[in-house]
Amino acid sequence: MTDISQNQYLLCLEPAVFGIWVERGHKKQPVYEMYFKDDVKNKTLAVLTLNYFDNIQEKDGTLLLLKLKKSKIYHTGYFRLRLLFQWFYKKPTQSFEQLKAFASAYSYPRRVRLISFKHGDYYNIFPMDLIGVIPGTNKYVFGLRHTNSALLKIIETKKIVVSEVNHQYKDIIYSLGSHHKDGPPPVQQLPFKVMSSENYGFFIPEWVDSYKELRITKTMNLGSHMLLWAGVDNEHIIKKSAGHLYHIHYLLYLYHLKNGFAYPVV
Repeated sequence: MTDISQNQYLLCLEPAVFGIWVERGHKKQPVYEMYFKDDVKNKTLAVLTLNYFDNIQEKDGTLLLLKLKKSKIYHTGYFRLRLLFQWFYKKPTQSFEQLKAFASAYSYPRRVRLISFKHGDYYNIFPMDLIGVIPGTNKYVFGLRHTNSALLKIIETKKIVVSEVNHQYKDIIYSLGSHHKDGPPPVQQLPFKVMSSENYGFFIPEWVDSYKELRITKTMNLGSHMLLWAGVDNEHIIKKSAGHLYHIHYLLYLYHLKNGFAYPVV
């Protein structure tokens, strides 16, 4: 069994697609299994069966693209899980299998970062957690929803800026989530001051910890999301981070509470 904790990235939700970074020489398989375990009791929380369907090859390694076939979750008992689904999660747009897939994917904390883009008079700033930083390289991978208002412009210009942000700005970060579908207000009306990135001139909140300007070299339609493969053109560190913002599933949060340990809630 191989530890891929730092090498696995959620890139699409419908269907659930994961990117797994492996070293050169890895022998591809038609089917993979991925296990999520807690870091205290080492208990298995989720088991995912994934089908291989594509890859992105680089000289340093390969990004395997794996589509979820089925999932099993063990955060709580089956009867309680069914009750939770009936009470809180059952919707016309979400089945029990979709709940399991989502809970599985977010049984590992997904860091939230800010994306900036600008082209002519248009700009956008929005949060994302479907992002992967490829270890030992200057590569990033993104899963950007097709309904995002900036997607086509990003693909056309092949530029994007990703910023690391402190969790203390959670409320502002989440307020920017509306920019995914709707255009943002004039930059002068934002509730914070901005600066321009060094080379691209994209707007960056003045309170970010650091940012990287990236050039997109490949795109791929995964389903509900578009994969963007990008390399770093420029990096600018402003200050040392005091802590990041992460997403986990509510079932993982309940499991932690029951067992007397939990990630800090911000």
